[in-house]
Amino acid sequence: MGRTVSSVAFFGPSGTFTEEALLSQPDLAAAVLLPQTNIADVLDAVATGQVDLGVVPIENAIEGTVTATIDSLLFDVDLLVQREIILDIHLHLMARPGTKIADITRVSSYPHALAQCRAFLGQNLPTAERRAGTSTADAARLVSEEGTAGDAAIAPKLAATLYGLEIVAEDVEDHAENQTRFVVVASEGIPSATGHDRTMIACFQDADRPGSLYGILGQFAARDINLTNLQSRPTKQGLGAYCFIIELEGHLADPVIRDCLRDLRAHLADIKFLGSYPVGGIDGEVLREEVTAARHAADAWIEGLEEHLD
Repeated sequence: MGRTVSSVAFFGPSGTFTEEALLSQPDLAAAVLLPQTNIADVLDAVATGQVDLGVVPIENAIEGTVTATIDSLLFDVDLLVQREIILDIHLHLMARPGTKIADITRVSSYPHALAQCRAFLGQNLPTAERRAGTSTADAARLVSEEGTAGDAAIAPKLAATLYGLEIVAEDVEDHAENQTRFVVVASEGIPSATGHDRTMIACFQDADRPGSLYGILGQFAARDINLTNLQSRPTKQGLGAYCFIIELEGHLADPVIRDCLRDLRAHLADIKFLGSYPVGGIDGEVLREEVTAARHAADAWIEGLEEHLD
């Protein structure tokens, strides 16, 4: 992103995976960071101009879509995704200094995090009470500030450092390959195409009829556009009323993507454009470099052919 970023809201409090994700981005880490108590507050802060950008989780490899993020982007605010950040998720059991695992009678965390540690908890703390918190970091904060000798939290390592807790057991997640995808959102702007991008849209039908989804998907298939994510969400307008959230490879700047979106918009009740942005993660960076190199090679090839034109 070419813009200067002075302030960023994120799903807090301090010590969440969301903060870890944004700290991995040098331009975001240099800004004023403003933790918010929930995802809706992050998005509202961006929509109302209180901050330049917001960072929220959108998908976890184990638990799936973060519906609070998707629903707010669909129905509550008009924001555009600027980039995505992929973060490896490692969860740790932490408690007040001196606590042993045998002392723990209650474990607090964000519901998704508790679900991602079912096997560990079942094997090591089968009788301990599970308590859902508003975030992993807030669970750690409460253990630090209000917890008893038997209280523990499951949270990122950053939270243990911030709240003075000791890690009782490391990497307690059931799946070591777990990752979460975060999105950075702004009130305006579409980043330039990089050669390895993703576009997100929501498709709204004027009526539920046989073959409607097939007709939507056919527009992408006819143009050989790869879909990376497809899901449905209730439109909040009655039972059986759904819209489709689609993520696809490509950028709005690509002629084939523009053509596809134009045809979809002509045949549907509405489309909400949610952004075209670089694909995140190390693989995305590598592929962008490969695409750039391939384009340079292709340009040289064309120039070589043009030399033979009469």
